[in-house]
Amino acid sequence: MELDLSQLHQIAAEQGIEAETLDEALSQALKLAYSKTPNASKHARVELDERAGTFTIWAQDEIPVEPTEDNPHPRPELGEPYDDTPHDFGRVAAATASQVISGLFRKAADDKIFGAFSGQKGQIINGIIQQNSRDPQNIHVAVGDVEAILPRREQVPGEVYRHGERIRVYVVNVARGLRGPEIIVSRSHPELVRRLFEREVPELTSGAVSIMSIAREAGARTKIAVRANTPGINPKGSLIGPSGNRVRAVMENLGDEKIDIVDWSNDPAKFVAAALSPAHAVEVRVVSEKNQTAIALIKEDQLSLAIGKEGQNARLAAKLTGWKIGIESVESQARKNEVSSEQPVEDGEE
Repeated sequence: MELDLSQLHQIAAEQGIEAETLDEALSQALKLAYSKTPNASKHARVELDERAGTFTIWAQDEIPVEPTEDNPHPRPELGEPYDDTPHDFGRVAAATASQVISGLFRKAADDKIFGAFSGQKGQIINGIIQQNSRDPQNIHVAVGDVEAILPRREQVPGEVYRHGERIRVYVVNVARGLRGPEIIVSRSHPELVRRLFEREVPELTSGAVSIMSIAREAGARTKIAVRANTPGINPKGSLIGPSGNRVRAVMENLGDEKIDIVDWSNDPAKFVAAALSPAHAVEVRVVSEKNQTAIALIKEDQLSLAIGKEGQNARLAAKLTGWKIGIESVESQARKNEVSSEQPVEDGEE
């Protein structure tokens, strides 16, 4: 049966598809198409001849074998191969070849996209917002010829995504989906903030300064703990930048979100005190290092600042440090100590 394999190989080569890959896929597809024809043999193989521009389906029939005492249920033998290519198979073969080529082209394109974006996982990419009326829960972000998905769970509460606007997103995952590569991006991920700072702060990329931890409530506030790895460098100042230009450049990408930059310390008391910024902790008492619990003593006029609106500052400080933080006022603690010291001594006690 005629099939212009030479031309098919040429078309495939232009798309970076090897001849062996095409031949294997084509043989399997033709064999499957043959198996659906009337009286098709269960035992068949496809032979492709590029020079002749033909293909042949060779079939073999089963020949019963007489049972013996040693082998009461013998498997049938296969007879000699014979040409069982259906006479009217030309149109089916042409359609099958077209489907195989299209499928291979689609897979090659998907592999190219997957390869390009798999290396972008954990990085920031720029895209253009595309609205999709058939998918109202998600935002589609065009990155070149590819569309990434910004799911609702990765969106920032209150952030408005307008069609045609440019946006920076963090690549959460790149996977092979049922309809090709699936690129999931985020606007709410804490690592988005890290990557934005890395673009603005040379000391981070050089390793002179490190971001040790990040706690974020997207759209509201982010806390970042930093330390210097090189003597003489101010880690907070590096992220803030001259006249605040570095932190301001990051905040421009985050809308109304506020950013607190604090000093990291391996001393839990110092780290917890710094994490409660902008409130000033008079003292931090470590209750249990094993359970990572501490009590921060704050002056009464700064209690609301330490706790934050709806507990946000205290909550982020706990996330940043990994410690459970209790907050008490200095004055209240002093009153408790005073009352305790004035308790009368019971009879029989000294």
